[in-house]
Amino acid sequence: MIVYLLAFIVYQYFLVFLAQRIEAKRLKPLVFLSILPLVINKVFALTSLHLLAFIGISYMSFKTIQIMLEISDGLIKEKVSIKDYLQFLLFFPTVSAGPIDRSRRFLKEINEVMPRKEYLEVAGDGVYRIVLGLLYKVVLSTYVYQMMLALSNTGTVAYSIKYMYLYTLYLFFDFAGYSLMAVGSSNILGIQTPMNFNKPFLSVDIKDFWTRWHITLSTWLRDFVFSRVLMQVIRKKWFKNRLHNATYAYMVNMLVMGFWHGLSVSYIVYGFYHGVLMAGFEVYQKKSNFYKKNKNKNWYKLLSWFVTMNLVMIGFFIFSGEPYKILITILKR
Repeated sequence: MIVYLLAFIVYQYFLVFLAQRIEAKRLKPLVFLSILPLVINKVFALTSLHLLAFIGISYMSFKTIQIMLEISDGLIKEKVSIKDYLQFLLFFPTVSAGPIDRSRRFLKEINEVMPRKEYLEVAGDGVYRIVLGLLYKVVLSTYVYQMMLALSNTGTVAYSIKYMYLYTLYLFFDFAGYSLMAVGSSNILGIQTPMNFNKPFLSVDIKDFWTRWHITLSTWLRDFVFSRVLMQVIRKKWFKNRLHNATYAYMVNMLVMGFWHGLSVSYIVYGFYHGVLMAGFEVYQKKSNFYKKNKNKNWYKLLSWFVTMNLVMIGFFIFSGEPYKILITILKR
């Protein structure tokens, strides 16, 4: 693993080094080469070889791709030194599972001295987040997980619903707990790493959900996948209808999200499912008179919240891989 990690770092920084020294219009091949190790990792994860298998490759790949694309866009003008690159890539609180920070924000903070009063306030918030994260990850996620283990896979609708709700809670407490501890540890080091969750169970529609859940991933995808795909299809005039442009971009965006998690059927179907939800909601927002008439009414917001939460939980049920286990149980009867 260490050898793979060192090779990955040398390879990726070499690409960043080249990207800073060639014309922006010639950067596309370098961006592709930057993505390549992640693709290899995901493909070989399906085999017994596990090539390039080390913790954090998905997050480190997205960090490097962000640097490459922002160099191409002219947003990063100063040379990224090997020291800056390593500090950003290997910042230990977030290296294994995020949140996914942005290099310009991170390097600005790490190279500035925070005033003592501000640091004490930030560090205090960090301690609180670590304690809350421990409560989420060690206590609550463990408790919910034990409830999941107590379920018997009967292959029934009742079992599926129970598992779906419990898995959603488990996933939230486990991942949000880790993210809180990562952000809290960053705060104690004087770095204000962005939060990954913002009350996702209050989401009133699917777009709202993706502004609250795994925020640093969804904003990364919005900035570096969705917006670029949308600009491309508009520029190339692939579709005559503007709505088709957006729905296509949503589908690509969420499929990339699925592939980023892995190449198993569960993840790909999960990405496709959310692509359909996002594209469908875009059409619903733009075309539905019922939505336009009632969207600000309290009863509609409550109904929309209920529908959204259940659609989200169905998505996590797909993500868990449990539907396929249930299918096997049914087929064995």
